[in-house]
Amino acid sequence: MNLHEYQAKRLLAQFGTAVPRGAVSSTAEEAKEVAEKLFAEGARRVVVKAQTHAGGRGKGTFKSGFKGGVKLCDSAQGVFETAKAMLGQVLVTKQTGPEGRLIRKLLIETACPIKRELYVAVLLDRAQSLPLLMASSEGGMDIEEVAAQTPEKIIKEPIDPAAGLMPYQGRKVAASLGLKGDLLNQAAKLLLGVYKTWWESDATLVEINPLCVVEGPDGKDLILAVDGKISLDDNALYRHADIQEMRDLSEEAPLEIEASKHSLNYIKLDGNIACLVNGAGLAMATMDIIQHYGGRPANFLDVGGGASKEQVTAAFKIILSDPNVKAILVNIFGGIMQCDIIAAGIVEAVKATHLTLPLVVRLEGNNVQLGKRILDESGLALVSGDSMADAAEKVVNSARK
Repeated sequence: MNLHEYQAKRLLAQFGTAVPRGAVSSTAEEAKEVAEKLFAEGARRVVVKAQTHAGGRGKGTFKSGFKGGVKLCDSAQGVFETAKAMLGQVLVTKQTGPEGRLIRKLLIETACPIKRELYVAVLLDRAQSLPLLMASSEGGMDIEEVAAQTPEKIIKEPIDPAAGLMPYQGRKVAASLGLKGDLLNQAAKLLLGVYKTWWESDATLVEINPLCVVEGPDGKDLILAVDGKISLDDNALYRHADIQEMRDLSEEAPLEIEASKHSLNYIKLDGNIACLVNGAGLAMATMDIIQHYGGRPANFLDVGGGASKEQVTAAFKIILSDPNVKAILVNIFGGIMQCDIIAAGIVEAVKATHLTLPLVVRLEGNNVQLGKRILDESGLALVSGDSMADAAEKVVNSARK
């Protein structure tokens, strides 16, 4: 689950990270009121930021022709006019695709003069099985680009999860970024807040890009999280009712929302061969072997280790909701899952959905002979795969017909 920037900053501030003053608005009038308050508090400029989960907002273009989803304004009236141009319009960025995203909310914040842009993130280092604090002096850029061009500018600090990020580690990273004096202390405190946000929220990623050295209202330099991105572990959301309420379904794919209602892991892709598989690793391998035989997978769909007949039926309905699908491959290895349960679910799902597309099924493992007999005696027009390679080759050939 991803959060909007204003939601991410709310969490960051809750755990001690310094963020600019501001508020979210859903109408131009609300945006103007927020701006008036910020100017009254001493702001020289404010920034209007379109709220969407997609990146590249500043360089995006609205379908109305208005350019930029991030705009600086010198007056409350300017904020009002900018908000009118953004709200209710579709913003297209490099991450949204040509269909774009409808903008329903804006974040209005004080825009302090920026002196330096830095990068900070906390994520899980899967190689070391430890939390990892990453930082770079190259803020405002994609971290992938920095890693490719100047990897030496990326600072990595592993964290002992039993102890958490220690103050000395925060100071060490801050010093590595070239910060000194009061800025070093501010940054060290901020980094502790970023890590605490990651840990306490069960996040998979907390990223601040850019983290900025700015000139405060009194002329002193400050460290502020000018942007913020948080991705959360869906499996831990049951522990965070307050965060669950932040979910914005309008930013998620409809089929993925429907899949989540049935505890299915589904991601739509741009191919034409649908996959129904149990286990994320097997699902990845299935997509790979489809491509190996010249096909293109239409989705990632993991029904899990203990799917019911109802879940299998729901999975078929979701698959068939994609008009691009020309054939379906069911690839099941029965470990915890019993092949006869899956087979019964397939028969029920095919009948319930009146399936006419080519269907290739490969079963292996627990109760496989009973599962195959159920399919053979069903009277359904399906093709059996003797192996994963055989099934993949057959479904690719079927999709070409």
